[in-house]
Amino acid sequence: MKKILSTYLCVFVLVSLVSAQTPVDKGNFIEYTPGFYYNTIMNDIMNGLPEGFENQKFPKIFVANLDNKEFPNQIADYKTLWHSLPKSQGNTGTCWCYAATSFMESEVYRLHNVKTDLSEMFTVYWEYVEKAEDFVNTRGETYFAQGSESNAIPKIWKKYGIVPESAYSGLLNNRKYHSHEEMEEEMIEYLNSVKESENWNIEEVLNSIKGILNSHMGTPPEMFVIDGVTYSPKSYLESYLKIRMNDYFSFMSTMMWPYYEKHELVEPDNWWHDDNYYNLPVEVFTNLLKEAVSNSYSVCICGDVSEPGHDRFSEVAVIPDFDIPAEYINEHSREKRLQDGSTTDDHCIHVVGYTEYNDETWFLIKDSGSGAFDGPNKGYRFYHEDYIRLKMMNFLMHKDTAKDILDKIIK
Repeated sequence: MKKILSTYLCVFVLVSLVSAQTPVDKGNFIEYTPGFYYNTIMNDIMNGLPEGFENQKFPKIFVANLDNKEFPNQIADYKTLWHSLPKSQGNTGTCWCYAATSFMESEVYRLHNVKTDLSEMFTVYWEYVEKAEDFVNTRGETYFAQGSESNAIPKIWKKYGIVPESAYSGLLNNRKYHSHEEMEEEMIEYLNSVKESENWNIEEVLNSIKGILNSHMGTPPEMFVIDGVTYSPKSYLESYLKIRMNDYFSFMSTMMWPYYEKHELVEPDNWWHDDNYYNLPVEVFTNLLKEAVSNSYSVCICGDVSEPGHDRFSEVAVIPDFDIPAEYINEHSREKRLQDGSTTDDHCIHVVGYTEYNDETWFLIKDSGSGAFDGPNKGYRFYHEDYIRLKMMNFLMHKDTAKDILDKIIK
């Protein structure tokens, strides 16, 4: 009898364990349907979509089935921080600039109660120039593409300043949306010719790159007038916006480097190999974000959005348990994805609010990507804390919200 009971008990425990680990969430293939990107952005850029476009077949994509699930996916559910209205980045890889510029606009308001609309393309212009200069200095080894990192904002603004959108939109010919494909191709083709001929005349290269940028984006202003006052880009930053670029710090979480030290974020978009990222354990990293937004600091964050639980219509970002159960999300499962390339730094966004829902933290996200304009809350998404913990790679934030951590690291 004891043997029978023992056997029954073992079977019961085994079944219970299997049941506990069996995924509840499910995924399925759906056919991609054109949304804001094709119907609005490309329609503007191409002066209308090609004939027969409505009959084009798109590949199916694998997504988590989020039907019959409840999420806090209404802006009214969140405690929100001041931020400018969402903008589309158009057909460009400049999310890093849109997100970080939005973050700085919120910082100007938080610090000085001043509402601003700053030019993303002024920063993008000079970032291309900086890349071209590095391309010459490294004899063609620099990664030259549209992407960059959010901490390019402090780097560029310290050197070149910044201007309002009204002074430099980067849009020509009455366009509403940016497209940098042709401009990028033209610059890369030119730089490849420089490399092939070994004509490393930096003045000549930079003048040529500026010429390409000017023809596609317009020439950035050296002076402009706001409220009757004439500013240069640098004086506008220092005298009008009054924010100090040295007050902003970047954080990451990877087992590649020792924790509580500064190291490089190893990622192609970190083309200048910046090693000023403070590395934190994943729980400290995630809690830092929670503490920041709960104390009324917005944060710019960057990471991976190419996931089945990142849904363009319900606008939520969750980790389905067929990917990994929540209890198994830790530094090891996070690092595994960083190392096998399933987590990449492919998008930057701006955290502008939070809420507690079923004893879990959710974040309100301002997003310039085209998919963020497909759902009902145009330009917004809603991220579960597990998505941050597993898939987000780095933060840019004001030093005060990370003071305790920085005090431990900076002696």
